[in-house]
Amino acid sequence: MRFRIPSFVAAVVALGLAGCGPSEPKIQASGPGVRLLTESQYRNIVADLFGPQIVVAGKFDPMLRTNGLAAVGAWNARITPNGMEQYEKMARAIGAQIVSPANRTAFVPCEPTSATEADDTCAKAFLERTGRMLLRHPMPADQLAGTVALAHEAATSFNSFYDGLGLGLASIMVSSPFLYVVDAVEPDPDHAGGVRLDSYAKASRLSFLLWNSAPDEALLIAAEKGELHSKSGLKRQVDRMLAAPQFETGLRAFFSDMLAFDNFENLEKDAIIYRAFSLAVANDAKEQALRTISNHLINEKGDYRDLFTTRNTFVSGALGKVYRIPVERPDGAWSRYEFAPDDPRAGLITQIAFAALYAHPGRSSPTMRGRAVRENLLCQKVPDPPGDVDFSLFNDPNSPNKTARQRLTAHATLAACAGCHRVTDPIGLALEKIDGAGQLRASENGEAIDTSGDLDGIKYADAVGLGKALHDNANTPSCVVRRLYAYGTGRDGVGDQKELMKFYEEKFAAAGYRVPDLLRAIAESDAFFAVTKSKSAATTAWGEPLSHSTPAQENKS
Repeated sequence: MRFRIPSFVAAVVALGLAGCGPSEPKIQASGPGVRLLTESQYRNIVADLFGPQIVVAGKFDPMLRTNGLAAVGAWNARITPNGMEQYEKMARAIGAQIVSPANRTAFVPCEPTSATEADDTCAKAFLERTGRMLLRHPMPADQLAGTVALAHEAATSFNSFYDGLGLGLASIMVSSPFLYVVDAVEPDPDHAGGVRLDSYAKASRLSFLLWNSAPDEALLIAAEKGELHSKSGLKRQVDRMLAAPQFETGLRAFFSDMLAFDNFENLEKDAIIYRAFSLAVANDAKEQALRTISNHLINEKGDYRDLFTTRNTFVSGALGKVYRIPVERPDGAWSRYEFAPDDPRAGLITQIAFAALYAHPGRSSPTMRGRAVRENLLCQKVPDPPGDVDFSLFNDPNSPNKTARQRLTAHATLAACAGCHRVTDPIGLALEKIDGAGQLRASENGEAIDTSGDLDGIKYADAVGLGKALHDNANTPSCVVRRLYAYGTGRDGVGDQKELMKFYEEKFAAAGYRVPDLLRAIAESDAFFAVTKSKSAATTAWGEPLSHSTPAQENKS
């Protein structure tokens, strides 16, 4: 008979243990900085504030991936002249849509005295409220006055109050305080001579981590009241945000970045070799992976490591053709699906998204796949190949070596290649029964495919075994800890952050490797918001001080 602890006793024990956990280590804080909005953040802000009916049509400059994440690259990104031109076109188009007859009543809180003339009072009411949400803090008085004046001038020129208002809104959306997220600081009352992120900067850092979007009204009100500077106030907001629908959007954004899914935009497959692969398959493959992740981590409250062993997923009609499985709803809708216990597929790395993304247009690539596992999932850097490597041993179509394993064995005899291939190829070769488009195969050029290997000393026979080895590898959970911290702060969890990463890892393990609990631990920690004075006067990318002013502060001055 199994003994069960009464629930009230378990709750008391849990409360007691909660106070006995490791204490958060002190870190060497970095100076304040600024980061450019990513494309997904820009699009999310527009959709959250104005609704999905507003079309964002334009091309964004690519974000340079740094330490494995585009979100970290955003901290060093600058806008090119062509990028600025694109921002201007998008902002004008967005502004025009918002003040159009179909949408204006939902967003403009007043009626102008005349639709053909300027109305500064009504324009100010709209621009002040909307600007506060776009800028993620109250609009400075001088910027508000200038924007109202611009709307007035444009309304007079166009003989249209709404056209002028749309242009005023567009001017906010091309301003640096909108396009860049600012680490604004203020004097720290608890540490003489020190600084801290101001409450609005805290709200932005929190919102972009959990939702990948700007703070909502409730979070801005909490910032205005100073509630984010207290543990209890911060906890209330974190609890609310983790329970909100936007959390799934934020989680998907992080894993899209971690898995480098932005590369789907440039994915190409040979249509003759892979006839079942199409643009619809590529789009659905990405969506399948993200649905699998969000369902497992949010709805099922699952262990992060199980993402590499789970047989539960979702499929569409387009994916069914590649997986060669019957799909209950061939109309393009999604269905739950569980791969059979003896199926060669289990976990994310056997899904089409991973298999197709990390492969060549006309063939698979054990090296690309192995490198992706090492770098994206284990946070282990694999050096780039030397520029003078001779690939003829691997690419020769007349080679007697029929399988990728045989060709790679010959290729790895080169001294310059052996070191890297030793850590990548055993991983990628485990996935060789999945071709470059994600389809199963048993042989290559008439030769049986050997998928055995080992990952850091753990031996396996096939892709399913590789997934189990990933599940059991200590670097798997520690990598997602490092990536989440870097994603939210722009700083990698190495160097003087090692003790902090260990602290988060212990919290993660104690919570059953549940990612929402890890995000809670990061978002409620002191380190997540830690900042120090810069050696020189801190300014933004456009030369303004790293600070915000609230209406109360402006009145005092």
